[in-house]
Amino acid sequence: MSHQSSLIADNIEQYLHEHENKDLLRFITCGSVDDGKSTLIGRLLHDSKMIFEDQLAAITQASKTSGTTGDTVDLALLVDGLQSEREQGITIDVAYRFFSTDKRKFIIADTPGHEQYTRNMATGASTASLAIILIDARYGVQTQTRRHSFIADLLGIQHLVIAVNKMDLVGFSEQRFNEIVAEYQAFAENLKAPDIRFVPMSALNGDNVVNPSEQTPWYFTPDYQGQTLIELLESVEITRDQNLSDLRLPVQYVNRPNLDFRGYCGTLAAGVLRPGQAIKVLPSGKTSRVARIVTFDGDLAAAYPGQAITVTLEDEIDISRGDWLVEADSELPLSNTFQADIVWMHEEVLTPGKLFDFKLATRDLSGQVRSIDYQIDVNTLEKHATHSLGLNAIARCDVELTAAIPVDNYRTSPGTGSFIIVDRLTNVTVGAGMIRGTASTPEAAANTTDWAAFERDLNALVRKHFPHWEAKDISGLFNR
Repeated sequence: MSHQSSLIADNIEQYLHEHENKDLLRFITCGSVDDGKSTLIGRLLHDSKMIFEDQLAAITQASKTSGTTGDTVDLALLVDGLQSEREQGITIDVAYRFFSTDKRKFIIADTPGHEQYTRNMATGASTASLAIILIDARYGVQTQTRRHSFIADLLGIQHLVIAVNKMDLVGFSEQRFNEIVAEYQAFAENLKAPDIRFVPMSALNGDNVVNPSEQTPWYFTPDYQGQTLIELLESVEITRDQNLSDLRLPVQYVNRPNLDFRGYCGTLAAGVLRPGQAIKVLPSGKTSRVARIVTFDGDLAAAYPGQAITVTLEDEIDISRGDWLVEADSELPLSNTFQADIVWMHEEVLTPGKLFDFKLATRDLSGQVRSIDYQIDVNTLEKHATHSLGLNAIARCDVELTAAIPVDNYRTSPGTGSFIIVDRLTNVTVGAGMIRGTASTPEAAANTTDWAAFERDLNALVRKHFPHWEAKDISGLFNR
């Protein structure tokens, strides 16, 4: 079943040790409907030898009744396990699969392509470091391609692999591939993702998925420096994506088993934490030093993002669930208002002023979307005014909570700069947001001078009454 390694037969303990210490890449597959996302994952699992014989036998049998590939085995059935998914030939829920190669371990999230299930795509993308965005070579960039790309970019995914699929249906045309690359690059000019790669392939036949294809000799030339999809996944550098400079530890639980121990438990969201390090508690502002970093396997000399730890301090400080531990000299602002990009995930329209429950890191608060600054058109990325948000809409909004919290930019620390919005009556998650910074209060905004408008008015007034003045004389009036 697994990829072949001589260590399995020669030294199983060494093999297990090496396997345990491989780094892990979480990625998603997304794109428009019927672009081949589930088939691609099935092909990755099949060609990397990560399918058990009984699994292959089961989907071979299921292909006869639910398959969409004729007489061949429908590998998409490996991840499309729901009966409704097999009946309709689509992905509805997010399906997670694990596989590994000699170089890296992977967790894949297969996300839906239908617009109705965009919220499921956002869920899968929230923990991913890379996104594979599939494009059908026959149709090129579609609306859902743009929407998924924009959501992946909003969620801070820095690595995008644009998989131009079904190249076999366009005769593996280099010209068609270049047209799609140019079309996507024109759209991606407004995205912030620094690493975008392109690969032509056929997930159904396995071309350029795990094995290089003889159908695309033009791709493996110095002009393209082509790599198969698995080679891209194995080589992409993700260790530098983590924020190791800004300490963020949201407290999830206070561990008090006896009178001699009080520990503060949580998952380190960002930064590196060491014993003896000076820290500050937010929102109280109290300071202390780390005494120990406790885990089930023993104390740690250092903790890194993603590790679940228990921290003890040198001083007795009142700390409870929802508080943050940050650097002692951190100047993280505290505010009950902030700006955020919100993805609305419910059929009921969002209107400003309605009360919701907000879950930020380990803290629960009540609050409201105070105003909608603008909505973003996923096709053009243009901004336009709106007074409400419908299903799958994305907008920049001002949020107001009932208490002040540390305001962390999502791109600095995704774990502490994100939140979900929950309906107070139904307890259904209706939206997700990424914090972009503090927002001014209505009172402050009302008292702020619009200097640009002031200069225009004063300029017109001066030119009317003093037409002989030169431009440099007028500009001197604006030194404020």
